[in-house]
Amino acid sequence: MDKVMSNKSMIAIYVIPALFLLLALIYMPIIMTGYYGLMKWDGVGKMSFIGLHNYAELLKDKLFWGSAKHSFLLAIFSTISLLGYLLVALVLSANIRGANFFRKIYLIPMLLSSVAIAQLWLKIFHPTNGVLNAILTSLGVTHTPEWLSNPSIVLYAIFMPILWQYAGFYILIYYAALKNVPTSLIEAARIDGASPWRIALSIRVPLIAEVMKVTVVLAVVGSLKYFDLIYVMTGGGPNGSSEVMASYMYRKAFKGYDFGYASAIGFFLLLICLVATWLIRKATASKDEIQYS
Repeated sequence: MDKVMSNKSMIAIYVIPALFLLLALIYMPIIMTGYYGLMKWDGVGKMSFIGLHNYAELLKDKLFWGSAKHSFLLAIFSTISLLGYLLVALVLSANIRGANFFRKIYLIPMLLSSVAIAQLWLKIFHPTNGVLNAILTSLGVTHTPEWLSNPSIVLYAIFMPILWQYAGFYILIYYAALKNVPTSLIEAARIDGASPWRIALSIRVPLIAEVMKVTVVLAVVGSLKYFDLIYVMTGGGPNGSSEVMASYMYRKAFKGYDFGYASAIGFFLLLICLVATWLIRKATASKDEIQYS
């Protein structure tokens, strides 16, 4: 009996500090964000309780829903790009010539800060001296676009550095998962005459399905709350054409000094991420998982 109590005490000693940190660093900020969303507050002066007014205004805010549309577009592009990352990982894990070199190259974006990446791509997108327009000019294009000044294309232009920034992260995850596929299954398939692509589609990819589900959640949730590179490159402009939910929240808080409304946006963004995660898990759940639930 004393030994059981001693074990429980030891468990409590290790668990309670972790629970305290979880409460202090995650749950309390979420609760406080929801609480501030019920207030009218400029961030400095006295707070005034206004109930659900901020949330009601948020549902009617066309600028917010425009930024939400941009965030969802980024989430769609990020999810589609996972197929490209998976293809690269499949090629690199096949031990082709030069694979070691490329395994080092794709990690470079992960080593750079978002600000450095933004500055790099600002130079690439420069309308007169940029590398991208120089390439288009050499190919015979006479009217090169102003990538970050044209409201109709700026959103899609800025997706390019975002997808490039996280390419190494997802390729690394897929590469590690593919390397854990049992080689005995692959060798058996080769003996039976299966081609490399048949092995990839019928053995390797299905065996990392759970990892792929995780990457979809990471890509969608990360896109919905994305902020830093867009803020540095365009600030949400021109005229809100590259605004996303997180940058709109920042603008309301630190430029409009409406911290109550910004908190409502933040709390609503959390709810959207939770719903998106739940929908992805339901959509990708296997038959066994559905029966178990």
